[in-house]
Amino acid sequence: QVVLVESGGDSVQSGGSLRLSCTASGYTFSSYYMCWFRQAPGKEREGVAGINIYEQTTYADSVKGRFTISRDNAEKTLYLQMDNLKPEDTAMYYCASTPRPLRILNPHEYTFWGQGTQVTVSS
Repeated sequence: QVVLVESGGDSVQSGGSLRLSCTASGYTFSSYYMCWFRQAPGKEREGVAGINIYEQTTYADSVKGRFTISRDNAEKTLYLQMDNLKPEDTAMYYCASTPRPLRILNPHEYTFWGQGTQVTVSS
């Protein structure tokens, strides 16, 4: 049984930092692409940052230079370091995994999802 569990969400002020974690179990973590998505109320789920099995990374334009995705295959954990947070980063953040997406930030190509962790940034 595949399980993804996110943690690290919190309420912070604009300009602050958070580090999200996603712990995986039930499958071969190192063989899967991983991605962080977010969804704000009334908006579609969007890809924020993805990392492939070669640890190459892809970022949405809105977070480039502020967010850093990484993975620890030995610990089966995905991370998202978020710096210089802005109010528009407020959303529920989800981690997801899939074997071989054509477009790494496309949520429709992901098989397994966590339950999400809330990030709230106040101005």
